[in-house]
Amino acid sequence: MVLNPQSNRVPAPSADETVKPAPTLQVLSDDPASDATRGALAADPPLVPTDAMLEELARESQQLESATPQEILRWAVDRFAPKFTMATAFGPEGMTIIHMLAEIAPETPIFNLETGYQFEETLALREKVKQRYGIEVEFKYPELSVEQYEQLHGGPLYKTDPNRCCYDRKIRVLHEAARGWHAWASAIRRDQSPDRAKAPIVGWDRKFQLVKVSPLANWTKKDVWGLISKEDIPYNELHDKGYPSVGCQPCTRVVQIGEDERAGRWSGFQKTECGLHTS
Repeated sequence: MVLNPQSNRVPAPSADETVKPAPTLQVLSDDPASDATRGALAADPPLVPTDAMLEELARESQQLESATPQEILRWAVDRFAPKFTMATAFGPEGMTIIHMLAEIAPETPIFNLETGYQFEETLALREKVKQRYGIEVEFKYPELSVEQYEQLHGGPLYKTDPNRCCYDRKIRVLHEAARGWHAWASAIRRDQSPDRAKAPIVGWDRKFQLVKVSPLANWTKKDVWGLISKEDIPYNELHDKGYPSVGCQPCTRVVQIGEDERAGRWSGFQKTECGLHTS
């Protein structure tokens, strides 16, 4: 049973509230035994990562290195639609890709992982996307509401074990959402963090078992905001308030001058990724 957690949203932490890190963070990995039922392997027809297919993806990725994001998206749609989808957190990069897809392939299914902890400003973008582009982004929910999840763990788990919280409320949900698709678009840029620096334009996503397409891999923050300004693309108003990267409300803070743009995520922990874009 899937429950809508929006009625149990958490309040924003106060400015002086600090999150104390646990001594260590558990590193969570997926069960390899479940690989056969994931992503493209569960599609009809299935897409299997044979040596020949992986070689094809590597060749295409290299050839697309000099392509524009629009050209990359057109390639992805031509190659994988109607089994091509997109996950978005409504960040500036994601909003840029949505803008491009609205022109190239507006029928592309797009979804958001609604953890129950997102900012209201983030959720408001769903309606803005619908009004501007006629695209309705689907919310994908965890099995438990925020209230049920915190009761189960004796309080907010993000304060002591954010890896587990991300795993339960994002990664598990994306595993289910990715089942049956051949490929998905991600909005990562290589210059965002060391974890993303080597991301290919096109590659096999081993964690979610489908093809991952990153049309903005070679773009910079300046490129993204240049297009947003030029095309008047809707964006999260929190970006104007010191939040260059917006995640879940309790685990996101304002970034100070000179800090990495993802420094405001899981501040106080040795953690910069939720796990969606790491192998």
